[in-house]
Amino acid sequence: MERDVIIACDFDGELQLRNFLKYFKSEKPFLKIGYQLFYATGKDLISKLIQEGYRIFLDLKLHDIPTTVAKGIKQLASLGVSFITVHASGGMEMMQAAVQAVQNTPTKILAVTQLTSIDQQKLEVEILIDRKLKDVVNHYTVNALEAGVHGVICSAVEAGYIKTKISPNILCITPGIRINDQQDDHARATTPKFAHNNHVDYIVVGRPITTASNPLQVYLLYKQEFLGE
Repeated sequence: MERDVIIACDFDGELQLRNFLKYFKSEKPFLKIGYQLFYATGKDLISKLIQEGYRIFLDLKLHDIPTTVAKGIKQLASLGVSFITVHASGGMEMMQAAVQAVQNTPTKILAVTQLTSIDQQKLEVEILIDRKLKDVVNHYTVNALEAGVHGVICSAVEAGYIKTKISPNILCITPGIRINDQQDDHARATTPKFAHNNHVDYIVVGRPITTASNPLQVYLLYKQEFLGE
């Protein structure tokens, strides 16, 4: 099983990203590009980064009617990114359309189950889902698997059950990873070691690395703890 640390690059523009990547010298970390940077730079930056040898997780969390999502996914997959996210709550037909749109490309579709900023109270009071959070995540994962999705975004708390009870073959990508007790806005934060022990394939780490005085050192620390090296 391939495992890696993905850096969430939440920057305002290309200059900030380039200044950050200078710390890594010849190292080519797996990069997650979300709304903030993608909306600032568009597709051109993604193409350049891929040409330079970076793997890209394009985290745009598409959520719309199936046809619209499929058309958007085709445009994004043409860039050669490794992962693109959709929301599992968009339904199985939407997820199936996303998967069909990346056929014959190297791009994999990931389904967001529940954001790691969501806890049980928010699920019930704000979203009006009167079920246990873990059951919702597991149900969305089963739907994603049936739709042909390649992986899910979940917390490491749910990943162990998903990999051992639902399918060992579905990728589990986990944000909200912290070595210390800082949670930021992640309600279900866990440590790299916890993620490793719960069979997570990729952890996503942003601010602890991107705001560090020595990003490479912190990145390697997360990598060591997650991979057990």
